[in-house]
Amino acid sequence: MRVAMFSTKPYDRRSFEERNGRGHHDFAWLEPRLSLETAALADGFDAVCLFVNDDANARVIARLAQGGVRLIALRCAGFNNVDLAAAEAAGIAVVRVPAYSPHAVAEFTIGLMLSLIRRIHRAYQRTRENNFALEGLLGFDLHDKTMGVIGTGRIGAIVARILRAGFGCTVLATDIKREPALEAIGIVYVPRNELLRAADVITLHAPLTPQTRHLLNARSFGDLKEGAIVVNTSRGALIDSEAAIDALKEGRLGGLAIDVYEQEADLFFEDLSNEIIKDDVLQRLMMFPNVLVTGHQAFFTREALAAIAETTLANLDAFERGETLVNAVTIAGVKA
Repeated sequence: MRVAMFSTKPYDRRSFEERNGRGHHDFAWLEPRLSLETAALADGFDAVCLFVNDDANARVIARLAQGGVRLIALRCAGFNNVDLAAAEAAGIAVVRVPAYSPHAVAEFTIGLMLSLIRRIHRAYQRTRENNFALEGLLGFDLHDKTMGVIGTGRIGAIVARILRAGFGCTVLATDIKREPALEAIGIVYVPRNELLRAADVITLHAPLTPQTRHLLNARSFGDLKEGAIVVNTSRGALIDSEAAIDALKEGRLGGLAIDVYEQEADLFFEDLSNEIIKDDVLQRLMMFPNVLVTGHQAFFTREALAAIAETTLANLDAFERGETLVNAVTIAGVKA
């Protein structure tokens, strides 16, 4: 198959080429993100392979179909950037990578949490300038604290287990579906509002849907236990960033660590160190001493890149052979 790979970096190319046995699939490595302006780059290709910030809206999908594309292969778990109804109407199948390395994201979540709470990122900057003073670096123990996990899918469940078994935390969880295995080790499912009021630290692991968009907003920030910490390694739009700024200024939100950001598409994965960042909201967030921002890095491990490439290649193989697409995404639901 001929596949147009959008939003690619050198590490993507290395990972896929190492596993594309004898060049079975013909890849075109494209640095631009998919948009209406770049969709023509896929003309004559059987498939496009997309990442988290590519935009496959209805107009883009119509243009892809016009150019002969029959498959959208997402090399990520999320699919909120694809208009599934438009894809179905255009006869374009959509597949994804439902799980690459949930441990990668879960472990990074804990790392962000510890760095923010213990001020590790600030200490690093200080000691680089030979400042070894401890004033301003006071943190708190995770042990015996109440942790809130919103979303207990593959990643959220691992985070909950680490917090419960590894740190001895009281762990509250909320999800539309309870996991008996988590309840068996003492993790307690509660309504979201109760979790917000009780948790010292809240970590988000929910998918982005119309129902979860701005899940943390002005009203829900008002329900937080005063001084609570929030960590988000899931989807940027789960948090209303401007409401977060207000909550930080009021002291209601005690700290924020984010690896994802609602308007990240033009920023993350790029070196903009010599550029003027025009996103005032992100710039304001990064001015707070109790805010830690990373650039959508949580997934980025050798194991995760290998799993992404292997699953994506298997999806391409199945489509090419006309087999059942076990990782298909449709408007009727996600095939498991």
